[in-house]
Amino acid sequence: MRVFSADRIRNVAVIAHGGSGKTSLVDAALYDAGAVTRQGRVDDGSSVSDSDPDEQKRRMSINLTVLPLEWRDTKINFLDTPGYADFVGEMMAGLRVADAALLVVSAEKGVEVGTQLAWEHADEHELPRLIFINKLDRDNTSYDHALESLRGRFGGKVAPLTIPIGQAGAFTGVVDLVSGKAYGFTAETMVEREVPGDVAEQMGQYRDALIEVACEADDDLMTKYLEGGEISADELRSAVRAAVAGGMLAPALAGCAAKNIGVQNLLDAIVDYLPSAAERPDVAPDGQPAAFVFKTMVDPQKGTYSYLRVYSGALKSDAHIFNVDTATEERVGQLLQMRGKTQEPMTEAQAGDICAVVKLSKTHTGNTLGAKDCDKRDHIHLPEPLFTAAVFPRTQSDLDKMSLALTRMVEEDPTLHVARDPETAETLISGMGESHVEIALERLQRRFGVDVFRRDRHVPYRETIKKRAKAEGRHKKQTGGHGQFGDVWLEVEPLADAEKDFVFENRSVGGVVPREYVPGVEKGVTESLREGFLAGYPMTHVRVCLVDGKYHDVDSSSQAFEIAARLGMKEAVALAAPTLLEPIMQVTILAPDEHMGDITSDLNTKRARIMGMEPGEHGMQRIMAHVPMAEMLHYATDLRSITQGRGSFTMELSSYEEVPASVQQGIIEAHKKEVAEKQAAH
Repeated sequence: MRVFSADRIRNVAVIAHGGSGKTSLVDAALYDAGAVTRQGRVDDGSSVSDSDPDEQKRRMSINLTVLPLEWRDTKINFLDTPGYADFVGEMMAGLRVADAALLVVSAEKGVEVGTQLAWEHADEHELPRLIFINKLDRDNTSYDHALESLRGRFGGKVAPLTIPIGQAGAFTGVVDLVSGKAYGFTAETMVEREVPGDVAEQMGQYRDALIEVACEADDDLMTKYLEGGEISADELRSAVRAAVAGGMLAPALAGCAAKNIGVQNLLDAIVDYLPSAAERPDVAPDGQPAAFVFKTMVDPQKGTYSYLRVYSGALKSDAHIFNVDTATEERVGQLLQMRGKTQEPMTEAQAGDICAVVKLSKTHTGNTLGAKDCDKRDHIHLPEPLFTAAVFPRTQSDLDKMSLALTRMVEEDPTLHVARDPETAETLISGMGESHVEIALERLQRRFGVDVFRRDRHVPYRETIKKRAKAEGRHKKQTGGHGQFGDVWLEVEPLADAEKDFVFENRSVGGVVPREYVPGVEKGVTESLREGFLAGYPMTHVRVCLVDGKYHDVDSSSQAFEIAARLGMKEAVALAAPTLLEPIMQVTILAPDEHMGDITSDLNTKRARIMGMEPGEHGMQRIMAHVPMAEMLHYATDLRSITQGRGSFTMELSSYEEVPASVQQGIIEAHKKEVAEKQAAH
């Protein structure tokens, strides 16, 4: 593909609710533009965009994919984004570098939850947009009903640009309301045809709806229209373009991606009505080279691919460029144009264009590349992970490779987080949902040969006591020669100072426990507290006092007193009303008002205390609650189910509180079972 200047480039993020057919639409567009020789299809695994094995397996988009094509002397870089909430980070990356958005809507279902979320994300980036109403060949579909659904949700800025000829199985073409021309589609070819009589009767009404919205961007044209003047095709085309650029109009086009109906009209509309890269205020064709890394793809065999959006100057192969974020110089090797899994070399990428580079050693997603004095660009604003699981290698070989492989995975997908819990010694992986984490771990095995399994993370419970108690710990062992002897009396009590986990005091007098053996006693106490007494969790908020003891001149040792202290702690804690504490999370939930009843009912089943509610923006409500962490392990899935994906939440540790007795017993029994299984395995 030849080099294009910024005024001949359109960068378009394709967004939708999952299953709306946006990937099929891009496949059809690639075929119409001659970028491929056969129209790819998601169902048979031949899609150019969904070329990843995980995407082919699940028949859905998981990755952001760049798909360039040429149409009417213009380069269109489609950024095909996933429509499922678990992969919203990929959508955010695509919108971050797009100049416009294409919203795909299923005519069968109209506006869905993902449709609204995609629209809102496009609003955040202030992107002009087109709408493609897809699947009009299906039974019981209506273009008018789909338009009503869109207008009901997004307002009067939605207006028809093309309308269908025929309905359901009889849908065979479209009419362009600007030119007044009709087009039929046979054998994947678009041909101009007569406007059918029944459609001609409705054209005036549809065209008036378009003119009324479009002319709001042109006062003179609006006056002419109101005075009954005839609006020419060129005047209307200009008005539509201005209204789209100003965010006052979101034109809707009719079509069917699977049958390639209306797709060429969409490509014309992208060229005619969406702004070019040159129209963005942050694009400088004549400046020093500057680019932003919006995606990283890790290939274990070929290396790391960095996807760049060029904002200034021209980026050329075999050039040196400065990474503003890491303050290091990088050598740009061969520039590549990616199209799904295929690639071809580029001589240069002009401002506004998108390209890829392999093996940038110090460059990551969100970095800015340019001159040393280049302004650093804002990073991609990504949501925090909502679901966390613990992962374990199946073999020692997997353990050796797991850490590096997980690091590479996070480099590719910044919405994945990996950490190690110092208390449970678990490796934790966090993502946007259970499917997100599951697919990430499948990739870990397929790409890096690391086989792991996951399970719920251990809740970091604590143990404590509720009253004072005193007990003896006595260790006596005769083995021939020197024996082992240590005797201690320990007193335990709840610690009033909640900021301290543990206090040890030596209150013994008269040398009943020689000074040199006291550290052994403290060590035994400390170790036993760390291991716990009920369910293997650390004991906290405890004061332990050494109050008495005995020793033997020959057989006593620090080790003997350490063992005696452990025995004494076991006896004393059993008499001190031991109990479990659980982490309580401060949870903030944001969800539509109509789901408040279901959310609060669900929280009540999770032992939650609702602390308050307050209105948010755009018909949303905010709920604040204190909820045990154990009840929140799968809340990302629960909330998504309750709100059809429109709810979100954050949480952080608030405090530790006593676990109800009925729940404690189950935790203790589970611990005993786990210990027994480990002993049996050895």
